[in-house]
Amino acid sequence: MPHASLISVHSQDDRLTVAGRGAWTSEYADELEAAVNDTAHAYAKPKGVEIDLASVERMDTFGALLLERLRRAWAGAGIEPTVVGLAPRYKVLLEELARMGHEPAPPTRRHEGILERFGHEVVNAAKDALSLLNFIGATVAAMLRVVARPRSFRFTAMVNQIDRVGFRAVPIILLITFLIGCILAQQGIFNFRRFGADIYVVDMVGVLVLRELGVLIVSIMIAGRSGSAYTAELGSMRMREEIDALRVMGFDPIEVLVVPRILALIIALPLLTFIGSMSAIFGAGLVSWGYGGITPDVFLDRLKLAIDLDQFKVGMYKAPFMAATIGLVACMEGLRVGGSAESLGAHTTASVVKAIFLVIVMDGVFAMFFAAIDM
Repeated sequence: MPHASLISVHSQDDRLTVAGRGAWTSEYADELEAAVNDTAHAYAKPKGVEIDLASVERMDTFGALLLERLRRAWAGAGIEPTVVGLAPRYKVLLEELARMGHEPAPPTRRHEGILERFGHEVVNAAKDALSLLNFIGATVAAMLRVVARPRSFRFTAMVNQIDRVGFRAVPIILLITFLIGCILAQQGIFNFRRFGADIYVVDMVGVLVLRELGVLIVSIMIAGRSGSAYTAELGSMRMREEIDALRVMGFDPIEVLVVPRILALIIALPLLTFIGSMSAIFGAGLVSWGYGGITPDVFLDRLKLAIDLDQFKVGMYKAPFMAATIGLVACMEGLRVGGSAESLGAHTTASVVKAIFLVIVMDGVFAMFFAAIDM
């Protein structure tokens, strides 16, 4: 189809009348683009322009884009063309393209002062705390519904999550806690030896591992390993609109996806804490024997004198609460993911950081509580 069949130009007293005809669609992309470019170059500075589209039979996005290009070519020279005869069904398309070309520039962000930035962070922290409280309430409500209707509970999903966050985490938990125990014992012996008190390293390791470090190290590792996985899984489901699909089918996403994961963590983390604490004490015993000359019999006898059942209980009491905190933060961040990969990465990072922060804060609160009740 020749160019003239798509566009014809009539000039009178330097005023142009550009008439469009035929189909302005991607089917005739090459011919239409050439016609538009030739017209814009041949009549660069007219006094006035009228674009008559009464004879245009069909127009798609490509045709509207070329029309907008032609209009902007003259508008850039200070001449605003008048478009007449456009079918009503195409006006919205042309108006949208024109609007996109006149988007206001984003305001330049000025540099924030230290106090202003601190204020923003405080407000954001308050919003996050409020969101977490709302999510806790929604999760508790979902658990109560599960208790009222036990058949609706996804037991298989919970067992699968226990396998993933519990059993599969045992090797790395054993390795890291073993190394932590070894380091504690080596440093303790190195420093206590100056005072001739090598044996007190057993007291230090026993109390620290059972009360504090065992549950704390395991919780931090689970926050980084399983918490990030929870956030990534739920975030990916949200990006693929699977969460919305569950709602459409009449299921509560929190009851279906969140409750089994949190319960799995609450069950798995105390078990991992016990395994990790035993591994740390075993590592400390080996180093004490090889580096400090404290035989296993002496180590065990001193350990029995240094600790009692309360030391063990303190660490185990903390574990379910830390597990619930990690699960709640991870699932909440996963359900807040937007539609982009950048959002998924940001919320996964936020999940790990917030969970570790809350675990450490909670450990401090528990330490003050148990000290207050003399336990």
